[in-house]
Amino acid sequence: MLSVRPEPAAGGAEVAYGTIDDGAAFERLRGEWDDLVRAMRRPSPYLLHAWLETWWRHFGSGRRLCVHTARVDGKLVAALPLCVEERGIVRTLQFIGADRSTLADLLVSDGAPASVAPSLVERAARSGQHVADLFGLPGDSLLARSAGSRDLRFVARLEAPVLDLDGGWDAVYTEKTTSKRRNLHQRRRRQLAALGTLECSVARTEPELMSALEHAFALHARRWHGRPDTSGFVGARGSAFEEAALRALAANGLPRIVLLSLDGRPLAFSYYFIFEQRMYMHRLAFDPAYAAYSPGLVNVLDALSSASEEGVAKVEFLGGAERFKRELSDRFEPVYEAIGLASGPVGSLARDARLASIRLRLRLKRSPSVNWLHYRGAAPARRALARVRRTRHAVGRARA
Repeated sequence: MLSVRPEPAAGGAEVAYGTIDDGAAFERLRGEWDDLVRAMRRPSPYLLHAWLETWWRHFGSGRRLCVHTARVDGKLVAALPLCVEERGIVRTLQFIGADRSTLADLLVSDGAPASVAPSLVERAARSGQHVADLFGLPGDSLLARSAGSRDLRFVARLEAPVLDLDGGWDAVYTEKTTSKRRNLHQRRRRQLAALGTLECSVARTEPELMSALEHAFALHARRWHGRPDTSGFVGARGSAFEEAALRALAANGLPRIVLLSLDGRPLAFSYYFIFEQRMYMHRLAFDPAYAAYSPGLVNVLDALSSASEEGVAKVEFLGGAERFKRELSDRFEPVYEAIGLASGPVGSLARDARLASIRLRLRLKRSPSVNWLHYRGAAPARRALARVRRTRHAVGRARA
């Protein structure tokens, strides 16, 4: 259902504000939504209508749409893509996409009245939530600038390295790396090639992408076997969503998957989107059996070269500050999580608990010993537990 309320704005324009709370009404925005995304300073593929609509179909259960919009003379000039998740007694306001909404923000066209942005934030504050948990905001977020004195606390969650490719990949690579590092990269490539036929392929069409995605799932599973993986990339729901999202974005030519293969066996993949002359790194993984030869790094270098050939001027690595990202990037443009807009005692308690949880997680992440225990020390126990679960599952199926 769409509710609309017109209000006058400065300059004589009348702004019609609305709230969309059902999927069919959101679907009807498809034709005009993406223009708002392209107007962003950091235009995010994770805010494109195809991505959000696909995510809603797969993860909307237990949530209520709450998309606030503004129109001038019938034209969509601003939108705030939100939903409310009900978990237990707590209602949480989130971006559509939740933790998959990297670089999410308030969407406003260049010609929109200045009053529109704060008005949409005001409507968001009255969305029926106990607390807002808005993940993925860029550092210069329009939502943050429009929030005024409202109770929103911003916590940096991802370092999100950025690389400028204006000079082309070859020049940037030479500038960013020493001759010693380049020699090491070449040596790793030669070592891999000595094991068999080494091939790099770039999937662009939907059939190519769907085939490459299956290899990506398998590589991701091998890379994270016995280690904690919170990406949601694999698994029944995760893989179904990723397949549907890839098909939806492939219709607009955004996805690329670069595969590095040895004698036809995939060793590493780089899955990214090209949008508005930017490369957005979505997922990476390599086969740990070949870790000594750095296939993941070799593959990333190939992906950057391929993206540059397609006219990419900027790389959004997103995620954390792994060594290869630090070496290749120009700067960090962090991604934030905003917690607040609390309502009542339940909202205040939920806000404080969420902030405490995030701060604890960040402190643990900075601890080398905890990191080792989390990712490596406990790996044998996790693998053993996984084997027990698989055995029980198999026995249960046999008995059935």
